[in-house]
Amino acid sequence: MQNSSYKILSYKMKHNYDVKEFLNSYRYLLQRAIDTIWDNIEWRKKGKRLIPIIPKSREFRRNLRNKLLKDWSYASHYVDSAIKTAYSILNSWRRNYIKGKRGRNKPTVRRKFVRVKETLYRYRDGKIIITIKPREIYLESDLTRAWFRKRVNGCDLGELILKENELIITYREPINLINPLRKVAWDLNLLSMDGVSDKGWTKIDLKPLYTLHIIYENKRRKIQKLSKTKPKTAKRLMEKYSKREKNRVRDFLHKLTTKLTKEFKGYEHGFENLEKQGMFNSRKTHNRVISKQNWKQIIQLISYKANVRLLNPNYSTKTCPRCGGRIKRRKGQVLECRRCGLRIDRQLNASINLYLRMWGFLPSMKVWVEFILPILRRSGVTLKGDETDDLPLMNPERVEVDVSQDGRTSIKDYVR
Repeated sequence: MQNSSYKILSYKMKHNYDVKEFLNSYRYLLQRAIDTIWDNIEWRKKGKRLIPIIPKSREFRRNLRNKLLKDWSYASHYVDSAIKTAYSILNSWRRNYIKGKRGRNKPTVRRKFVRVKETLYRYRDGKIIITIKPREIYLESDLTRAWFRKRVNGCDLGELILKENELIITYREPINLINPLRKVAWDLNLLSMDGVSDKGWTKIDLKPLYTLHIIYENKRRKIQKLSKTKPKTAKRLMEKYSKREKNRVRDFLHKLTTKLTKEFKGYEHGFENLEKQGMFNSRKTHNRVISKQNWKQIIQLISYKANVRLLNPNYSTKTCPRCGGRIKRRKGQVLECRRCGLRIDRQLNASINLYLRMWGFLPSMKVWVEFILPILRRSGVTLKGDETDDLPLMNPERVEVDVSQDGRTSIKDYVR
């Protein structure tokens, strides 16, 4: 394993070029690439299922490229870009198909975009010049006045993504993959994120985020009542509020993850590798609650800003972090170990177990005394209490996030 790699940073810039025809041509090209690869997939029987084998030989790729180049009137390197993107889409479909998340339906390209390889643009004097058609059509973007120019000092330009009204610019920032000396493990829950690090127990309230989803769910229910009498109005309002919900949730998560990565600068962030599909059951209310969670989006946004590791979530709540014994629920959020009698908050318990997994430690009394107890004392947590239904006393660090009446979010500073 290499000791250094890159972190990908991406920024958007608006443009005023008319690229509709080019985007439509590229979308058609990309779909042709997918169709050709799909028609040559070999289905092999494994047990009771058919497993797809995607053709990847040099000869097949060369023939595919020659076929796509025949009717292509723009720069030839866009054909290579389309083939690479087609394989990426089909590999993603294959992984999900094997997991049972996708059927045997061919992927369809709906969005209009173009992936611009590094061979299709040049960067000179702070300007990006993209080749559309050699010696005929070029697009130019000036980065000297871009708002993000100071953030990307020392970074290398990567692939570009061209859309109808904007250009997405990616940068590669070198990062060190040697095991960092500081780590933080996060337990993702319905209404909170609980983290354990050398700073102590950090508890983040996600209830405002869940409230955002409830607010717009109620608005959509009201709009649906108009669908029979005023279908056009209902459709327009549905699109408006769905987009507004998406933007406000994204704004909330960007501010939250940026604040966390600044507070835990240089830390490796560990998250449970959660899959929503495995959490759904026959209860409709339960499934709706699960579908409103933004766990994957939180992990994705933090991965752009810091080093992230996915952890096995199995038995993180049911294992005692002090002796490794089995834990049972008492009342409310309190758990109790059947072997050593430890009483602990269930979310704190899961966070500690994930933190131990990040360091490669197994639960033991020695690890608990020398490694975990100093962390708990640092954050003011005591696990002693007389009443069985009491929550452990706590004074954790936390992020307070307020949601105003119109649904806008703002993040306060950390409360020490």
